Formats: sequence, structure tokens, C-alpha cells
Amino acid sequence: MAKIKVFENIKLNSPIMIVGLPGIGNIGRVAVGYLIKELASKKFAQLYSKNFFPFVVLHKSYEIRLLKNYFHYWKARKDGQRDIIFLTGDCQSQSPDGHYEVAEAILDFVEKLGVKEIITIGGLATGEMEKNPQVYACVTDEELVKKYKSYKINFDVGKRVGYIVGAAGLIAGLAKERGMKAMCMLGETSGFPIVTDPKAAEAILNTLTAMLGIKVDMSRLEDRVKEMEKFIKKIETLQRRAVMEIAKEEQPEAKKEELRYIG
Repeated sequence: MAKIKVFENIKLNSPIMIVGLPGIGNIGRVAVGYLIKELASKKFAQLYSKNFFPFVVLHKSYEIRLLKNYFHYWKARKDGQRDIIFLTGDCQSQSPDGHYEVAEAILDFVEKLGVKEIITIGGLATGEMEKNPQVYACVTDEELVKKYKSYKINFDVGKRVGYIVGAAGLIAGLAKERGMKAMCMLGETSGFPIVTDPKAAEAILNTLTAMLGIKVDMSRLEDRVKEMEKFIKKIETLQRRAVMEIAKEEQPEAKKEELRYIG
């Protein structure tokens, strides 16, 4: 079960939600994390679920912290801007059922806050290092193509992939069932394991900030990526260990005994 803890009750004006969770190239995580820092947006809620990986992170060498997703908000300051809810976090679910449960909990929560449009961010794996990564997108409503087609977004992503795995696609798909409009933005990236792709994140950021009518200083992106990489790699290492431990537990009893006495 997903649980959401609210720190501050907020009122927003027709907010849009931007989702960036860890995934291929960690593009969404980096892009949204960077915007949260540069815009000094405020954390107002957090989510955790039993479907996240079964371990805690040791923060500052001694502090126990659960894996969580975080909600931040930023209020528009000029004409042409919109109030924004940012969703980012430490991880996605480890199971298909968990993905649905967490996605539905997220949508239940933000729907009550007035969100009617969502942009999710992910990666499009090409198998190669991209010097000038393109930004692709798919939508739940053709009106969004008309709305955003002038921002150099390639909407022919269906010619490259037939499906999207994980939160970036699922949140958008489930949003459509609620009558919400959603777009999934995908940055071209190699898709190599444990490789954070700052170039793809920058391409997404340049497009996204233009769409939202906001300006951020991109000069600090490289340093921010290095900070994020350390934490993301730590989480990924712990996830692999957790998967190995779970696999051991699922072995038949005889094989468990064999494993205990190897070496």
C-alpha cells in the first residue's frame, strides 16, 4: 500500500505536474531534480510504498531513511507561467502490481490538487552515445501535439518503440482514464546500465523550460549531475543486492543449503 504524508496544505492555480523518476539514463530524475533546486521549489508531501525495494538508505553515515517519492511545488510568478507540482524520488516500484498501486496513489493525490495535465520524463534507449540527443514525445490527447509541436519535439516516437515500461508511461496512461491530459517526453540516450546521461537531461530541460515559460541557469547542471550520480549509483547497487537476496530466498530449500556451503 502506498502512503502519502503531507507537510503543507497548498492551494494552486490550475497546476501542471512534471514527473521525473529514476529510469533509463536517469534523465527524468536529473531534469526534475535540477529544476527543483534551481527554482527553489518547496517539498510539501512524500510517498512510500511496500512495493519499493526492501531496504533503507543510511544518510550522513548513521541516519536511516526509507526509499520515497517526493512532491514539490512552485508558484507562477509571471504571465504565461503555470503553477507546477514536481514529482521525483529515490526509486520506482519493484513489481508490476506495485507500479499500478503507486501510480494510482499519485494520481488520486494530485487530482485533488487540481492537476489536469501531466508531463512525464523518461529515456529512449538507442544503444549508442548521442552527441546531440533528440527529444521525443507521445501524448494521450492530440491537442497536446498541436500545443507543443513548435518546441522541436519529435512526435513520431511510435516508429522507434512500441511501448514504454515503468512510471513514465503508466502514469500518463492511467491519467488518460481519469480524463487528464498527459505527455511523455523521452530523451535519446545510450541505455547503458548505470550511466546517467546529462546531455539527454539538458536536451529535455531546454525544451521543457521553454514550454513552461521559465528560465534556469544551466551552468550548474554538470556539478548537480555528479552529486546525483553518487546517490543514484548507491541506490542501484543496493537494489541489485536486494534482488540477489530475494532470489536466494526463492530458491528451493536444497539449493539454499548448497549455497550456504559454497567456498
